[in-house]
Amino acid sequence: MDIKTFQTVAGSLPPEIAILLRGPTGIGKSMLAKGVADNLEMAYIDVRGSTMQEGDVGGYPDMEGMKENGIMTFCMPSWFVRACNEPVVLMLDEVNRSLPGVMQSFFQLVLDRELGNDASGNPYKLHPGTRVIAAINCGNEYTVEEMDPALLRRFWVVDLEPTKDDFIEWASGKLDPIIVDFIRQHPEHLRVDPSSVEAGTVTPNPASWHRLDTSLKHAELIETPGAGGFYAICTGFVGTEASIQFVDFARNYSRQVTAEDVLDNFDDFKDKLEDMTTDRVNALIQKVAEWCKDNDLTLGQARNLKSWTGMMGDEIVVHLWNQISGTQNLPNIQKLHKLIGSRIVEAVNTSRNLKK
Repeated sequence: MDIKTFQTVAGSLPPEIAILLRGPTGIGKSMLAKGVADNLEMAYIDVRGSTMQEGDVGGYPDMEGMKENGIMTFCMPSWFVRACNEPVVLMLDEVNRSLPGVMQSFFQLVLDRELGNDASGNPYKLHPGTRVIAAINCGNEYTVEEMDPALLRRFWVVDLEPTKDDFIEWASGKLDPIIVDFIRQHPEHLRVDPSSVEAGTVTPNPASWHRLDTSLKHAELIETPGAGGFYAICTGFVGTEASIQFVDFARNYSRQVTAEDVLDNFDDFKDKLEDMTTDRVNALIQKVAEWCKDNDLTLGQARNLKSWTGMMGDEIVVHLWNQISGTQNLPNIQKLHKLIGSRIVEAVNTSRNLKK
């Protein structure tokens, strides 16, 4: 499942239905759970099972209370108490890398929505509005405990397969445009399966690109790829192969053209647009479509788009039209259709005739 579909469905499920996210490390499972909480305007609590002992989940015996009344009760962890007192999104991370006792307590929490007991023997129950999201790592590179099929049926199970478009949509406005544009043009470096390379090799994933962005900005190197330390920082996060291409890309980044350059300053960038390779044209089309999704074209901007299509072959023009149409921004679609609609029809008919 892609991220957009998950975001559409997750928040609409009943609170008592637990969600299980499955996927390799670094693809953003925790961030997706945080996104559910943000969308629902609820507090978010992240509990990492791989760092816990059994009592850190199921509680520790209240020895002082037992001395006073002779009844065994449990002192429960603060995160669980909060999830009982108010509605929260409770993230149970790395479930299948947890100790068996921790896993069992997590499963009781998912199955029964309760843990421990008070002096009357009644269990402490989660707030009816609290949502539970669990996450497990999967893949040949992990040593993990398998989950019983009987447990799986208690979840809404999601096998995450984030796409390049998912990453770009999330990263735009958060990460530096250099990184976003690099992944747009080199999606093969978004994530490399660690099991496909020699054990211990550093490979890129969405989370590592995020950390690289944070580190380069902190070191004030994001705009100086030729400076000492830039390449070294990159290799530590995304590995050698991705770093070599990223450094070369960053050094030439001044040649990149933005959506605003096409829409607002077409005449100034005309020469660069004419010299673009097909892959860069396609990448720029995506930028323009992303801009058009949240902004309305002026007539002048629409005319600049039409001028740009004069440099394109029919197949690329149809691709541009499909991307703009996919934004579902009707005013933009209508303006552009008036200017290039006849060419689109002609290009589609020509393509159909060639296939006959």
